[in-house]
Amino acid sequence: MPINENMKSLFFLKKVCSPGALLGALLLTASCYSPPPPDPGGFASESPEETGEEEEIIAGTELSSYDGEFPVSSFGEIWGYLVAGRESALGTGYPLSDIGYFGAEIDNYGKLVNVPDRKKIAGYPGRVHLVVTCNSRPLTHFVLEEGSAVRRRMIADLLAETAAYDGLQIDFEYVLSQDGEVFLSFLSELRKGLAGKIFTIALPARTRTLRDDVYDYGKIKALTDRILVMAYDEHWSGSAPGPIASMSWCRDVASYSLETLGPDKLIMGLPFYGRAWGHINPSRAYVYSGIERLKAENEVSEVIRTEGIPHFSYEVPVLVTVYYEDVFSLSARMGMYSSLGVKAIGFWSLGQENPGFWKILELK
Repeated sequence: MPINENMKSLFFLKKVCSPGALLGALLLTASCYSPPPPDPGGFASESPEETGEEEEIIAGTELSSYDGEFPVSSFGEIWGYLVAGRESALGTGYPLSDIGYFGAEIDNYGKLVNVPDRKKIAGYPGRVHLVVTCNSRPLTHFVLEEGSAVRRRMIADLLAETAAYDGLQIDFEYVLSQDGEVFLSFLSELRKGLAGKIFTIALPARTRTLRDDVYDYGKIKALTDRILVMAYDEHWSGSAPGPIASMSWCRDVASYSLETLGPDKLIMGLPFYGRAWGHINPSRAYVYSGIERLKAENEVSEVIRTEGIPHFSYEVPVLVTVYYEDVFSLSARMGMYSSLGVKAIGFWSLGQENPGFWKILELK
């Protein structure tokens, strides 16, 4: 599969599988290197044999020089998240066993709103799950209150709307630390009411057990049928630039998840998206002295007044760093997960991927 010559990537695989399986089946013509220096754009010159680090497998290649075929990865379950309003992103014949239809929301009064209409994807033959989010900490605390009328109504709404679906997925990412027990009781109550439906939850990635974790894998495991681990946003919009999901981090997340949840309940989430970071962000409020400093530092010579209000403009160079996913990185990550024993994967979200990606994936 020819790759656009403008696409270049560096990927690091560490302790994920045997050198023969990884390099022969997955990376094909890629070369092996020892751990790189802190500069993510550089390669170390020594091989693992020269450094004595036989356990380290770190492979890199420039995709502009890669012209081979990627191996086809197979999984027992393949989930794709579909955002309501973007139904055209669900291509015909995609090897998907499940769709997470995103997403119903909880409004400020605890009412379920924006429920997707399953009829819009009536031609899809697989299972479809209603995904529900609650997008603030105060609101999540409010609707989870045990015994409250708001919680009872929300659960009743969720059960009623899930009747048209094969399952329900909870994606509550803002549970307060003191609400761990009420969150568990909420999940337990939902599961009892969802008799016959598939109950899943999306959880943040973990590489170890955290103290007093509201998303404790071990406790939540018994209350759900599947757990999708969101193995992405290792670096996010507010962090320093870096991979959305580095290979070594993903390996650690998958290893912990398999150990804690087991392969039959685990769905490993993969990102289709990328992020960009600028080395400066000028958006902020300034006191008067700060405005004068800006003018002086940037040699502003003209101040314009509109209806008496002064304003000016200036230009500065901005260094932008972009990390993203392509067919190479997704192939490498899927190969790693398969070698670790992962049986199910899920993608956020449909429509964000390179269309050629689907050629390297099949449903068992």
